[in-house]
Amino acid sequence: MTAYSLSTAHDRVQTAIRQLVYLSAGMLLIPSAHAGLLDGEQPVESRLSGLGLGQSDFGGVGLMQTPTARMQRAGSLAFSYTDVSPYRRYNVSLQPLEWLETGFRYTEITNRLYGEAIAGDRDYLDKGVDAKIRLWEESRYLPAVAVGLRDMGGTSLFGSEYLVASKRWYDFDFTLGLGWGYLGSRGDLNNPLGWASDNYNDRPTDTGGDEGGEFSLNSLFKGQMGIFGGVEWQTPWQPLVLMAELDGNDYQSEPQSNDQEQDSPINLGARLSMTDNLILKAGWERGNTAMLGVTFGVDLAGLSQAKLDTPPEPLVAKAPASNQLSWPELSREIQAQSGIRVDSLTREGTALIVSGESTRFRSTAQAEGRANRVLHNRVDDYFESFHYRLRSGGLDTREDVHARADIAKAGHDARQQLRYTHSVYALAATEPNDSKAEGAARYSDEKVLLENTGDRWSAGFSPGLNQNIGGPDGYLYQGYLKGSAAWRTDRHGWLSGSAQLTLFDNFDQYEYISDSKLQRVRSYIGRYIEETDVGIDNLQYTRTHQFGRNWYGMAYGGILEMMYAGVGGEVLYRPLGSPLAYGVDVNWVKQRAFNQQFGLRDYSTTTGHASIYWDTGYEDVLAKISLGRYLAKDLGMTLDISRGFANGARMGAWASFTDAGDDFGEGSFDKGFYIMLPLDAFFVHSSRDNVSLAWNPLTRDGGARLNRKYSLYDMTDYRDMDEYWQDFDSNVWK
Repeated sequence: MTAYSLSTAHDRVQTAIRQLVYLSAGMLLIPSAHAGLLDGEQPVESRLSGLGLGQSDFGGVGLMQTPTARMQRAGSLAFSYTDVSPYRRYNVSLQPLEWLETGFRYTEITNRLYGEAIAGDRDYLDKGVDAKIRLWEESRYLPAVAVGLRDMGGTSLFGSEYLVASKRWYDFDFTLGLGWGYLGSRGDLNNPLGWASDNYNDRPTDTGGDEGGEFSLNSLFKGQMGIFGGVEWQTPWQPLVLMAELDGNDYQSEPQSNDQEQDSPINLGARLSMTDNLILKAGWERGNTAMLGVTFGVDLAGLSQAKLDTPPEPLVAKAPASNQLSWPELSREIQAQSGIRVDSLTREGTALIVSGESTRFRSTAQAEGRANRVLHNRVDDYFESFHYRLRSGGLDTREDVHARADIAKAGHDARQQLRYTHSVYALAATEPNDSKAEGAARYSDEKVLLENTGDRWSAGFSPGLNQNIGGPDGYLYQGYLKGSAAWRTDRHGWLSGSAQLTLFDNFDQYEYISDSKLQRVRSYIGRYIEETDVGIDNLQYTRTHQFGRNWYGMAYGGILEMMYAGVGGEVLYRPLGSPLAYGVDVNWVKQRAFNQQFGLRDYSTTTGHASIYWDTGYEDVLAKISLGRYLAKDLGMTLDISRGFANGARMGAWASFTDAGDDFGEGSFDKGFYIMLPLDAFFVHSSRDNVSLAWNPLTRDGGARLNRKYSLYDMTDYRDMDEYWQDFDSNVWK
């Protein structure tokens, strides 16, 4: 690429700046709806659909073709679609942290085909992954500044890097940025990084991502730069925002030799907020092409629903003097009021111990606060403390101790009652709790007051969605209704089963199989869905065991998932309150018949992983790394990073890298992202249940893991104490 002379670069910069000035001046001539300066210290991310928070054509907060330095609220999720010929873009944008925006996109190129041999007459579909990092926040005098990567993985047909700044003034939000690659193909400036190395002067045309699924690192911040920017105006009519931008792309270096005419570098557009979650967008781009778009956004972290739960009962002034009471009735009242399913009631000295599992309230502190009132109002004054041995899958995870005198002293303030709870400790597996070791009073006259053997059966129904997106076959889906049931044989064992009824699907269009040389361990998904409308999804027996104070085990066997049956086991080491946990799972499995009944195919393998779980302590970010053997017998690692929120929502992404090499097929690694939604955010009664939605670009055979129904790390969630203490300062008491 020939470098421009200094005079040519100077002329281009002057032209770009003049265009930005004209844009800004024109917008400023429009009367403002407010008279006061909007201080930069005031958060500009006040609402999803407000000024500076629209989704660009590529997804992520931006104007139209260009990004801004703005961010959504942490926990925000946005789906957007734009059509500006010849491109149709389907975007998903996630904001896991205040300073980090990530995105995933499919671009349908309507005047290019995959090729008749691959996908007939279907339009070409390109995948892309984006990321934007805020370098610093806006202040009164300084703008917000961010750096970002667009289309950094896959074929990188639209690969770009950028540095951008945004500043808000009155009802206007101004943006100015420098772009490399697609965003800066107009080439207004030589690359200053070329002073350090000549490698930065030219941008490689071969990014190394021709096969898709690869990171293109050899082109980052290379080549000439383009100037882009623009301005948004919040009109007096609150739902309407007008936009004007200077595009840094001249459309003369489009991917696949698909160059477009550009009559003007100025793009004009408008956003109309139909509701807080739905936005319509229209514009005129390249001086000759209409743009239409729609965005649906939701604040996952803010999802909530007013509750109609029965209020906690009032606390009586004086405890009962008589010890005559019905323990079964007390057990039922504890579950009715607090949602704690009682396995047993035990007396140890003057301590009344409730062993069971919290099944209703997401906050165990709230559940225990409600149970405290039930116990204080009903048991005689012989008992001086109430203990809660929290269990999951039959495993004792921890014991919380509440002094009765402190409960009475706090009166009706449920939050204050639990501020006195300071004794929380782990439980041993094979011996009574040691008072000296744990620092809690214990007596030798332990007596079981009640053993609950009822409620062994549980059943329910739930909807579900299987998705396969990003391949030549387009978007494939299966909507189904799942019926599940479980029978507890004893405290540590249960039989579980589930079946799926397909309600609708289009997997009859599933035709493309990548040129992977690996065993087809997942890419038969089309046949599994198409060959039956009702399939057995799971039928297994599971047993748990506690080896020691911090050691947990689980074994299982049967039909483990849609495609595999077999046997397996898991061991987990998880100290109470520790940010680290370590686990190992090993499984021998055999591929199931396509009709999802009881038949098996010939293929079998041993698969398993050693995993490290790290609760980083930063914004409820959990990192999990697993190393081991996958279903196709490839070896490698999976990295899973997710961020949780106080209401139970979680968003995360994962990537698997294996030694399959050229045998992997399309790309060199597997990846995807997911969200978990708390059900009680949608219903008027509290619930601890979640529903998960995952997006995977392709159903690959490389990096494929067994979909185990149960995980010891999830079962021992009570070992994480951060949420318990944080609940004292939260709003869970209403």
